[in-house]
Amino acid sequence: MSQISKGSARSKKLADPAELNLDKVEIRKPLSAEKQEQRARNVLLHQLARSSKSTKQLREILEKREIDSAIAETVLERFTEVGLIDDLQFAQTYVSSRRKFLGKSASTIRRELQQKGISNEIAIQVLAEITQEDELQLACQLAQRRISQLVRFEPEVRRRRLMAFLLRKGFSSSVVSQAVRQAEASL
Repeated sequence: MSQISKGSARSKKLADPAELNLDKVEIRKPLSAEKQEQRARNVLLHQLARSSKSTKQLREILEKREIDSAIAETVLERFTEVGLIDDLQFAQTYVSSRRKFLGKSASTIRRELQQKGISNEIAIQVLAEITQEDELQLACQLAQRRISQLVRFEPEVRRRRLMAFLLRKGFSSSVVSQAVRQAEASL
């Protein structure tokens, strides 16, 4: 360890307050309630134009933008009343895209919906449309696509990697076993 000598500590001076140009420093005044409400509306419209979001996600965004919570709730309620924010529609779209583009299982999607602030009732309602047969069909499709990439491996290695892939997607072990069997049978 090196010690700092007294001379080096003295040579580091703090800026003299007289030397600071305080004329250029902006001191923000708190926004009025009307301006905060307008800012909240603008933030929500911008966020919703970019992508669909849950009420919880939008609430967190407004909180980060330092919008008063009472004003944020009022604006969120108004957007919900006019249909710009709809957690049920968000959940349906989210489930559809996660299954179609990422091949995620219902259990994984349920967990993601909870993280996004979707109520358990809405998640159950939306995920009720997914049957065990749908899960098996999706797992089989994913296994079929994936096994073509694993042909160069030994059968045991291929099977292990394929199972791990499907388990990471959130499928149950029984669905994974059936999907792997069907994919191996097609080779």
